[in-house]
Amino acid sequence: MTASITDVARAAGVSASTVSRALRGRPGVSEEVRAQITAVAAQLGYTASRSAASLASGRTFTIGVVVPYVGRWFFGTVLDSAEQVFSAAGYDVLLYNLGSPETRKRFFTRLPVRKRVDAVLSLLIPDEEESAALRSLGVPLATTVGGTRPGFSVVGIDDRAGTESAVRHLVNLGHRRIGMISGSSGPLHWTTPIERRNAYLDVLTDAGIAHDAALEADGDYTVEGGERAMTELLAVSRPPTAVFAQSDEMAMGALRALRRHRLKVPDDVSVVGFDDHELADVVGLTTVAQPVAEQGAEAARLLLRQLDDPDAEPPAEQVRMPIRLVLRETTAPPRPRGPQ
Repeated sequence: MTASITDVARAAGVSASTVSRALRGRPGVSEEVRAQITAVAAQLGYTASRSAASLASGRTFTIGVVVPYVGRWFFGTVLDSAEQVFSAAGYDVLLYNLGSPETRKRFFTRLPVRKRVDAVLSLLIPDEEESAALRSLGVPLATTVGGTRPGFSVVGIDDRAGTESAVRHLVNLGHRRIGMISGSSGPLHWTTPIERRNAYLDVLTDAGIAHDAALEADGDYTVEGGERAMTELLAVSRPPTAVFAQSDEMAMGALRALRRHRLKVPDDVSVVGFDDHELADVVGLTTVAQPVAEQGAEAARLLLRQLDDPDAEPPAEQVRMPIRLVLRETTAPPRPRGPQ
């Protein structure tokens, strides 16, 4: 038999009204209780009934999600956690993977989500024309990438602060030749690589370290790209003693390149990543941890709150999630005999 809201309430030890508020992202429920209820609902296979509500409200009970690369770890993790929140509240997800310029242009020209969705979660950064197109839908909009923009609720992190903590850690260890593996060829209009590069340069300047363009390489935000970029950095006349990679996947690629060159980490080269990927602890990677899944869940809850109470005060334009530097085994002071 299909589980009911009463079954979920009984299993979670709360009232049915609390279950309803929790699964629809309504206020008045602590995050701990909300997480417990969501887990119980998923375990019991409960989804809210939509038929009567759809007839009464005219809603589609579908959320549109647009992503640049559905196969990338960050976007996949955000999507998965958001979908769990939507599903528990009785909503389906209509996914659009806009991985090529042609697909992206076709989507924003035709806007196939019009009258098919109640809200849109955008995991890409739209330009002004694309933003205007999404606002024309007249539905709640949210994103987990980029800075504030009119009409969107943004859930994200402070990329500059995270990068500064990573690079400053390397400086404090005594490194002066600090390379960076960036993602400059990432998704269109993506500001993250720019923010993290600017922070990297600022820390070098504050430490009195001259910037050397030869110590930067593009890793395309992939493991393969990180390996290729690290190989490029090792080929310069004075290679780095430490490297900051703008993502953990690129950092893992860097570790693979260093291993293939028979260099020890961190004895020969220190490496810091960004994300706290699920495999970061496995490889002992020092990294900046960001709550990727929680960003997707929070963005989903913001959309549900707007749908449940359209007349309520608009949510904050930007919600900043906490980040922290996680020290593991891939960083250490440079060896005295190594290049400085």
